[in-house]
Amino acid sequence: MSDPQPWADPQLRAAWARGDWAVIFRRYRAVTGLTQRQLEPLVGMAQPYISNIEKGRHQVTSAEVVERITRGLEVPEELSGVARHQDDPSIWQPAVELRERIAHSQSRGRVDMSLANWIANVLGTYRRAEDNAGGVDLWPVVRSQLDAVTERLPDSSGKVADGLLTLAAEHAHWLSWVAAQEGKRGPALAWLDLAQGWAIDAGAEDLGSWVNRVRSHYALDRGDPVRALRTAELARRSANGLSPAAASVAAHQEGMAAAAVGERDRARRLSDEALDLALQAPDAEDRPGWLYWLDPVRAQLQRADRAYAVRDFSDAAAGYAQNLDQLREYPRDHAYYSARYRDARSRASSNG
Repeated sequence: MSDPQPWADPQLRAAWARGDWAVIFRRYRAVTGLTQRQLEPLVGMAQPYISNIEKGRHQVTSAEVVERITRGLEVPEELSGVARHQDDPSIWQPAVELRERIAHSQSRGRVDMSLANWIANVLGTYRRAEDNAGGVDLWPVVRSQLDAVTERLPDSSGKVADGLLTLAAEHAHWLSWVAAQEGKRGPALAWLDLAQGWAIDAGAEDLGSWVNRVRSHYALDRGDPVRALRTAELARRSANGLSPAAASVAAHQEGMAAAAVGERDRARRLSDEALDLALQAPDAEDRPGWLYWLDPVRAQLQRADRAYAVRDFSDAAAGYAQNLDQLREYPRDHAYYSARYRDARSRASSNG
């Protein structure tokens, strides 16, 4: 096999969540390097039948066949609870039992962390694959992962419980972000509330600050800059205890909110501070997992965004132009910043 852990692949997990057997087989083979013939003994099907499934000519409907495929392809246990009915509005809301599990945590006991560590690594792959695997497709997968994490909390204590709570908070934040992108504002805030509470319980200062930064972003996005600024200030309030990367994004968000209320000098000062802090953690291992993207290139692009927000369009255009080529591997981000660059350049020409 070319990949010993094929189920870490976001596209494969998203296909499993959809019950898309054609993609499941094709993607599994692509990740592992198997041929259709080599897949035969794993799923108990002849190669022609596998070929027809991959071409969409046959569907897998039998529970016995699904179980055989699940065993043969060694589908991880946290995917066994993935719901295939995504038209139910309740799927967007946090379940009551999540809070119940947290309420009964910190008991005495031993808990196997191997699955939680695996899930943490898988969540990291989701963050890095947003251009290739949609959040909506992965939604039921992440919810199932969150269940697998929180189910271990009642038997955990001390640092183990803190680690599980932090991982649960990271999942809740991810779900909030996807819900917000889908226009589900109520569920987005509900998930963010859970993430914030769990981060506080775990003593995870970086994550707690980041959640407030996201809350500020939501407020700014819906046209409430005053509330956005207030929340961004809260995100920076414990700046002395934050890592440089977490302090950087908090400063940047406060700067963007300050720009939105007309405090341009404050926004410029905070932007410079944010860049300086980001450059203190140029390597991914020096940053929290959810800030994997905050490399020097992204830090410079954030500074260009601030310049745009305070109408320093020439500086913004220069900042975008300087870093655009570094985004070729991220087509969605490249398209976004290319459009920003063209607009900033046009506005700078008009002002000149």
